[in-house]
Amino acid sequence: MAGDLRMSLVSAFVPIWILTVVGYAACRWGLLGEAGASVLGRFVFQLAMPAALFLALSGMPLSGFAGRPLLAFAASTAAVVGFGWFGASRLFGREPGERPIWGMAAGYVNSANLGIPIATQVLGDVGFLAQVVLLQVLVVAPVILVALDRHSDPAGRIRVRRIVSLPVRNPVILASLLGVACSAAGLPLPAAADATLTLLSGAAAPAALVALGASLHHTTPSRDDRAAPAGRAAPAELAVITALKLVAQPAVAYAAGLALHLPAPQLLAVVVCAGLPTAQNTFIFGQEYGVGEAVTSHTVLLTTTLSLATLAAAAALLR
Repeated sequence: MAGDLRMSLVSAFVPIWILTVVGYAACRWGLLGEAGASVLGRFVFQLAMPAALFLALSGMPLSGFAGRPLLAFAASTAAVVGFGWFGASRLFGREPGERPIWGMAAGYVNSANLGIPIATQVLGDVGFLAQVVLLQVLVVAPVILVALDRHSDPAGRIRVRRIVSLPVRNPVILASLLGVACSAAGLPLPAAADATLTLLSGAAAPAALVALGASLHHTTPSRDDRAAPAGRAAPAELAVITALKLVAQPAVAYAAGLALHLPAPQLLAVVVCAGLPTAQNTFIFGQEYGVGEAVTSHTVLLTTTLSLATLAAAAALLR
């Protein structure tokens, strides 16, 4: 049984590793051009990711939330994102405009292309994962994007008009709100629109992973490069963020679940979802706003590689 679980987890991770390597190799061999990673990232942020979010949320029922399990997961997210944002980033001298993306790297889980197969194999269904998706898309991501948008303003000021207009200017937030509105109203999509968005959304995960791999080629230091650029993450910094994501977040989720007296199946769901690696959306957000591209790309790679062991251990201990 344990062997079957490990093989199931490996099968969920393999496509992610392969596409990341493909992106790295394509950039190294000059197949994507100098701006390949940037163009792919903007395609994902502006078109493919909004299509995927709209389809996911428009078809997701907004009722039947599991209050206590979602509260436990939310507590782990708030604790780890908050520490990464205000604590760890300050320890390494990051500027205020960079800190939101450090918090996101520490606590924003890969609930889509990795979460779905893992939830299916380990939990048996994706019911709780769907609620995690809603929490991240409707609460966590907008907070991060508002902070990034604020710091992208030359004056760095909080402007009410700018924040209010963010959903119109940001395709990720706009698509999420439209998807929730369609779900709440029970509006079916026309067949042509559904087919078009399905095709477009299918490109989101692979394009993001190829862009991620391509970015790793640009951010890999040469042997003669001793002066790391300001945006590059030090090994100690990556270690702290990875520990926050793969150790602290599931640990806080476990403690919160015990405090809320969750039954074993719900506790397992909360811990497994909290132990998922950093989402590649983090890299896409950082690339879009020009902050933390190096740290997010390396964090996604590290946590995706190492989370295989932590997720298998959590599943074996709590099942």
